[in-house]
Amino acid sequence: MVRRKKEKRKRPARGIPKVVVLLATPEGWRFSIIPAGGGMLCGRLDIPINTAPEDARAAAAAKVVELARDEHETEVEVTWDPPPEPWSWTARVTLATMKEPPSPDTGGQTAS
Repeated sequence: MVRRKKEKRKRPARGIPKVVVLLATPEGWRFSIIPAGGGMLCGRLDIPINTAPEDARAAAAAKVVELARDEHETEVEVTWDPPPEPWSWTARVTLATMKEPPSPDTGGQTAS
């Protein structure tokens, strides 16, 4: 009987993040990232419990941007919605719009 060589299975890549949820809990700041195509990535932000909400949102956004850059080699923008509750925030994640570099034919000037 011939045995096949075992191959290490590579974990399937998550889709590009599309929604972020940030929650303030008594234990600390928690986040959930929902990628395109389903699934969910949850965790705790490594920041102090008494961190201001705007700093926690910035830390969560940085985590999403880093995830998109590392796993998908793409840039994303995180836009926070007004909070429905004082301890809960939701953000939409969109692909970053890249400005087109100036054409070398125009010497760096744009046509008007």
